[in-house]
Amino acid sequence: MAAIHFNSPLLIMTNTLNVVVLAAGQGKRMYSSLPKVLHPIAGKPLLGHVLDTARKLGAARLVVVYGHGGEQVQAAFAGQPDLAWALQAQQLGTGHALAQAMPHVAGDVTLMLYGDVPLTRLVTLQQLLEASAGGKLGILTDILDDATGYGRIVRNEAGEVQAIVEQKDCSPQQAQIREMNTGILALPTARLAGWLGELKNDNAQGEYYATDLIALAVRDGVPVATVHPQDHWEAEGINNKVQLATLERIHQRELAHALLAAGVGLLDPARFDLRGSIRHGKDVVIDVNCVFEGQITLGNNVQIGANCVLKNVTIADGAIIHPFCHLEDAEVGAAALIGPYARLRPGAELAANVHIGNFVEVKKATIGEGSKVNHLSYIGDTTMGSGVNVGAGTITANYDGVNKFRTVIEDGARIGSNNVLVAPVTIGAQATTGAGSVISKHAPAGELTVARARQVTLTGWQRPVKQNKD
Repeated sequence: MAAIHFNSPLLIMTNTLNVVVLAAGQGKRMYSSLPKVLHPIAGKPLLGHVLDTARKLGAARLVVVYGHGGEQVQAAFAGQPDLAWALQAQQLGTGHALAQAMPHVAGDVTLMLYGDVPLTRLVTLQQLLEASAGGKLGILTDILDDATGYGRIVRNEAGEVQAIVEQKDCSPQQAQIREMNTGILALPTARLAGWLGELKNDNAQGEYYATDLIALAVRDGVPVATVHPQDHWEAEGINNKVQLATLERIHQRELAHALLAAGVGLLDPARFDLRGSIRHGKDVVIDVNCVFEGQITLGNNVQIGANCVLKNVTIADGAIIHPFCHLEDAEVGAAALIGPYARLRPGAELAANVHIGNFVEVKKATIGEGSKVNHLSYIGDTTMGSGVNVGAGTITANYDGVNKFRTVIEDGARIGSNNVLVAPVTIGAQATTGAGSVISKHAPAGELTVARARQVTLTGWQRPVKQNKD
């Protein structure tokens, strides 16, 4: 049988830990053009979760073994200089994949992870590395009621690990073993190259198994240590959309429980999605079916109503976001009231005590303290002072089809209902505009400006009557 050969020299490194992440698989059962490791959990690619955890271990080098969809995978993590990339042009097994990473590793320990196993806890990997210290080989194993489909941990009578046997190669007796191999290994780097060179593909799959390294370690008298994860799902991989959805809910449950433990009120933790991070004060309350993306900051006593979506938002103390609101790249001041059914688009900056009501959209606008836009309005590219009241159905017409222009509404102005403010235009301090006005010129401070057609009544006019076709 063929053995693996590789001739590239090892890099000289002084740090002790390398992490190799196998991410070359195609993921056929995902039925997607997106490489499997780029499918998201909590808004982050599977591979991103693995790399984030690996970085917390303080690895000297992170090596990603890529293959299918390699350009997409590399592009998704462009600009991360701590990553080294190793191409596995043919997928010939985990041992073969690990061999492709060897030109990039040196030092004491090489930790092998998988790009489609996203939720392994940091503490679990730390325990594995501690168990493998001193030149031992460490294996993350688990005990399952039914280990069908997994490689089995074969031990001798003394309980020492002797080998890992894959499911398709198991004897009937070995198939009854409940201890399974998760695939996560901590390997003594100095011995790794030699062992990889001895791997054979004389098995049911015709592949080079990294699991065969265990038997080689036993042969060479290298102690084998095992560690179990706290929860089974820490070592679960993703091969299809069902498994992706299952781990998504598990991860969201863990995130929700962490927030609850920190004092955040989640009215139903099962109906909560975090796809980024939340910084929060005390007495925050979040209703059901809310989605949080990017970087979220919530002050003290903030309330978020049901069915809201927040992305990269800062909300100050005491603000209330009523149900069905969408906020993105926006800042909300203290004690502000938003919604229901309001949308704050990028660049919306609201001061304290601002009211944004139902079916109001705000984009690239600053709104001063105590101002109110309560009904059915669009405020875009606007600088609004404090104490302004905007009537229902008001539009800032900021776009002429080519360029954007700015509207300025000074302190204390009153904008009548159904106004169109045609930018560039300024409404002076304490000015009032009449309902139904189209304001295209400066409205002077303290004055009433009305810009609408004169009402006319035509006496004697007859309403048309539908003609009988018979």
